[in-house]
Amino acid sequence: MNIQLEGKVALITGGTTGIGLASAKDFTAEGATVFITGRRQAELDAAVAEIGGNAVGIRGDVASMDELDRIYSVIKDQAGHLDILFANAGGGGMMPLASVTEEHFDSIFNANVKGLLFTVQKALPLLKDGSSIILTSSTTSVMGTENFSVYSASKAAVRNFARSWLLDLKPRNIRVNVISPGMIHTPGLAGLAPPEHQEGLLAQLAAQVPMGRLGKPSELAKAATFLASDSSSFINGIELFVDGGTAQV
Repeated sequence: MNIQLEGKVALITGGTTGIGLASAKDFTAEGATVFITGRRQAELDAAVAEIGGNAVGIRGDVASMDELDRIYSVIKDQAGHLDILFANAGGGGMMPLASVTEEHFDSIFNANVKGLLFTVQKALPLLKDGSSIILTSSTTSVMGTENFSVYSASKAAVRNFARSWLLDLKPRNIRVNVISPGMIHTPGLAGLAPPEHQEGLLAQLAAQVPMGRLGKPSELAKAATFLASDSSSFINGIELFVDGGTAQV
């Protein structure tokens, strides 16, 4: 049996739910020791218990420089290095242009752009040469979406980070790739609507996918594992859409 990540040490930010949680499960199943982060201790503890195997939870907010430093201090003490960084934490809600506030903008860009940038920068001393960095973007990086402009712009920034950073990290042979989910059935996607409207929203979104359904977090996780593994050793700077074809038509 081929264990793709045997002996590897990985960090997945935003690993308590959805895509991050599913990826942590797949990474551990493939032999990795996985550190996950989350902002709430109860959810973090529940996720670690669900993942099992070699999973370690570290509470922290990637938008806080002090908390990022603490996260990496724990990893340095417990593992000494990283082979894989999956900078997945982020999110954001919908708001029409006329209603966008400074608070709305700052909350999204602090998590999706500032937090992601410093998550990667502060990991560099721990990342081995030849490591794999994966950034979570979105199909909105290349598509216009009504009432979603701030979030979409933040994810477009993530896409360009990968193109630029692979050049910065060329001397260390560290690969930087982007994974862009489409409509994945996660609590975050459902949470874009009030509880009474969530079922209708998910049905509407599924109808927009050429494959006629929402994706599963486990399907995204398999793509992340591929980019984390040596199977993608000559893949660098790509944006891999896991979207059932949504951004391709």
